[in-house]
Amino acid sequence: MQYRTLGRTGVQVSSLALGAMNFGRIGRTTQDEATALVDAALEAGINLVDTADMYGDGESEEMVGKAIAGRRDDIVLATKAGMPMGEERNHRGGSRRWLVTALDDSLRRLGVDHVDLYQLHRWDPATGDEETLSALTDLQRAGKIRYFGSSTFPAHRIVQAQWSARRHRLSRYVTEQPGYSVLQRGVEAHVLPVAEEYGLGVLVWSPLASGWLSGAVREGRAVATSRSAFMPDRFDMTLPYNRARLTAVERLAAIADEAGLSLIQLALGFVTAHPAVTAALIGPRTPEHLHAQLAAADTVLPADVLDAIDAVVAPGTDLAPHEKYDTPPSLLDPSLRRRR
Repeated sequence: MQYRTLGRTGVQVSSLALGAMNFGRIGRTTQDEATALVDAALEAGINLVDTADMYGDGESEEMVGKAIAGRRDDIVLATKAGMPMGEERNHRGGSRRWLVTALDDSLRRLGVDHVDLYQLHRWDPATGDEETLSALTDLQRAGKIRYFGSSTFPAHRIVQAQWSARRHRLSRYVTEQPGYSVLQRGVEAHVLPVAEEYGLGVLVWSPLASGWLSGAVREGRAVATSRSAFMPDRFDMTLPYNRARLTAVERLAAIADEAGLSLIQLALGFVTAHPAVTAALIGPRTPEHLHAQLAAADTVLPADVLDAIDAVVAPGTDLAPHEKYDTPPSLLDPSLRRRR
């Protein structure tokens, strides 16, 4: 396992991190199965575990808490808040009112008195940076969080938050968690350069592109990934952008074969090769998934393989741009780019 410094914090984390989104109802995993995954991940050298309050409406946090009981100090524990937790309109976002409550709820579910990294799950356009950063700074000073970060922020919002922290003499986000894979490379054009500029640690989610790069999605084979059941449009091969992804996957599989690697090793080796990336979040549902992904722990792709990948999906290109979550609102809502 490789280890890297998390931004400018001085904290050493593994280059593969265990994402717990699939713990519980989302991945249909039991507590015993989740604990076995944590056991195997820690045994392999993973020391960062990432979850969120909204995963299974808190179920993932509860299962993580039980799985790490008795070994809390050996783990860099990360969670997130900001996505809706129920129908109540104020149980979401980045307001002081909600973040204080959400963190206490997360600590209770996790069974701990602090988390190492607390991340705002999405940028909240309804709440100013000063409001959110001051709340997070106070929670940090209270000892309930060690550091805080952002997740899936547009590049301009990352910059604005850094400026706001400096202007108001508040603590700053020290990490960003963007979606990034061989098939979704748009963050290379804006988010990753900004993260490097400000010294942010980068924890990338969906490095296997929701299963597209797991080896389970291939030409002439029925798609049977867990995501295909509740995200059918993402795997509908009659859609042009999915055909483009499948073509890319077949070419990438050939590159992996020639290099003596699995497609998973190629995919994870690719994202962890970027100098801005600290760790790739893997989200296994089964021990078999985990071991296939752990095989990439020490994968270092040579320049010729990286060049071959660039020839399949050009740097900075998203093959499915409509599936991104960090798109500025004005690109999605025509009224926001038209003078009234």
